[in-house]
Amino acid sequence: MIPKAYPAALRLTTGLGALAAFGAWLLLVPVRAQESDARTESPSQAPAPAPAGEDPPPDPPGLPYTAEVTAGEDEDLATLGQAVAQTVALRERAPTDAFGLIGRVRADLPRLQEALRAEGYWGGQVTATIAGLAPDDPALPARLQAPTAPVPVVITMVPGPRYGIGRVTVTTDPPEHAAAVRAAAREAGLTEGDPARAETVTGAEGAMVAALRDGGHPLAAVAGREITVDHDRRAMDITWHLAPGPRARFASPEVSGQQRTDTGLLRRTAARQIEGQDYSPAGAERARRALMNLGVFDSVRIEAGTSVGPDGTLPIAFVVSERALRAIGGSVAYETNFGLAVSLFWEHRNLFGGAERLRLEAEASRISDGSFGNATYRAFATLTLPEVFQRDIQLVTRVGAVNENLEAYDREAIVASAIAQHRLTERLTIQGGPSFETGRIGRYGVLDDYTLLGLVTGLRYDTTTSLLNPTSGYRIDLNVTPYYSLLDGTTFTRMQATGSTYLDLSGNGAGVLALRTSVGSVVGTTFDDITLDKRFYSGGGGSVRGYTYQSIGPRDAGNRPLGGASLLELSAEWRQRISGPWGAVAFVDAGSVSEEQTPGSGTLRVGVGAGVRYLTSIGPIRLDVGVPLNPQQGDPAYGLYVGIGQAF
Repeated sequence: MIPKAYPAALRLTTGLGALAAFGAWLLLVPVRAQESDARTESPSQAPAPAPAGEDPPPDPPGLPYTAEVTAGEDEDLATLGQAVAQTVALRERAPTDAFGLIGRVRADLPRLQEALRAEGYWGGQVTATIAGLAPDDPALPARLQAPTAPVPVVITMVPGPRYGIGRVTVTTDPPEHAAAVRAAAREAGLTEGDPARAETVTGAEGAMVAALRDGGHPLAAVAGREITVDHDRRAMDITWHLAPGPRARFASPEVSGQQRTDTGLLRRTAARQIEGQDYSPAGAERARRALMNLGVFDSVRIEAGTSVGPDGTLPIAFVVSERALRAIGGSVAYETNFGLAVSLFWEHRNLFGGAERLRLEAEASRISDGSFGNATYRAFATLTLPEVFQRDIQLVTRVGAVNENLEAYDREAIVASAIAQHRLTERLTIQGGPSFETGRIGRYGVLDDYTLLGLVTGLRYDTTTSLLNPTSGYRIDLNVTPYYSLLDGTTFTRMQATGSTYLDLSGNGAGVLALRTSVGSVVGTTFDDITLDKRFYSGGGGSVRGYTYQSIGPRDAGNRPLGGASLLELSAEWRQRISGPWGAVAFVDAGSVSEEQTPGSGTLRVGVGAGVRYLTSIGPIRLDVGVPLNPQQGDPAYGLYVGIGQAF
């Protein structure tokens, strides 16, 4: 009776324990025959056909019964038995008669015996009673006739001692790959004495094959497996025969399935990730993600070759499925202090057939009390080119207009930028390029002309699991932008570094501790010469909740924020999944803005609060309530924030 997880041969070693097990296996044979007989009605038991012209009699109602599986004090094993036993699963779905019930219970005995062995209980036993009698008791059918109450069925699993992993041997064919096989065997993770469970064995086998494939053997497979259970030692010895197959490199990739997208672009995109490199599943997945990141496809499927060519390369192809060319969408956010923020976008995902993405977007924010006169408006057009001169450089060009009416300043401007981005590794991206803005900026309705030329430089290192709802990993963003005023020759440099980390303390993403810090400084000029929108501000839903947007830091005689030459922000948030898509958070935020260039030199303002999350396919919908602990004059008693995505 070898569990389905063990399709290879099983040898029972000599000894009384082995003989007993072999005898027990033999005893199961007539039980199965009886079960087959019980499911077939004899002519004497078959109902007589209805006379011609009369409706056949209704089917007799099923025999009512209760069913339970017990395993002593082992609740987990009992739960497993409940899931495996068909007597339990079919009780409501498929009513049956007395002979059918006997057949079900008999069929469950070997099925649950296999479940015991799959969990490492190779000496365990399974028994059952129906109405207090064994399933093969000759008196049982008579007892089941016209019962006055549901018939009790009790299946008992007696696990006995759990067997452990014994000797593990790994061999190879051909022998010249012995070194690679030994390295793979170290990845099996098996230790003598570990529970002899099916999952343990199949997991170790999968780990060895994966290690061989990661090591450049794409055709690695298990050529054979022998499992020997020694009942005297209560141990399971395992011998694996591995066939690594030849080492291989990636051949030049092929891409198929595209209808509107340039084939040359797709081949280059995939080839940059793998061509000429040693084969590895991680490399193939990296190329698949690079194609997905073009934003053109709904899906990308990997099809690796089944043989290695004479030149030592493995053919590989990617089958793609294109998305709709155009998309439209938007978002809505709300903050108690300033009301609604609404944004809309329209996007063309493949403008000229080379995965060029054009995005038109508009936003209206700070819509308070239905008033649009003091709202802030932004409109932008963004064109993203996936490569420049067939190089692995993405170019993002952006032009737009802004009309901002904020507590800190008012601004009317035209802005433009052309930022080149290059992914150095899967995790690390660098960027750089010019920016330009011109318009008017000022306070209390007095606006002065300004024109700034900047050079954006930055890097991003990201190991997180998700953009909108990360559960583990960390992010680091560093941006340094020198600015030059074309009107008065003023120069200054704005620097900011932001890092966040996510600790999955529950192990399954249900409980996550999120931490964030951000520091910034403007150097190269005096505080008064820093353009108002390039100063640092803090407060609001994206920084320190509980405080009004941009309100933290120095203020003027009218109690309006002045901004600062430096910034320090700290946040800690506990994210807990509650049930289904629902979750809750508790957070502490703190921020400091100062006219000095040293971060943290200003008063640290602290906000605390809680919120709820509703998880969707595009990210969590969040609602947070924050309370300021040491507010400044005019700060509200609390802040309410609604948006999409986590706060950080």
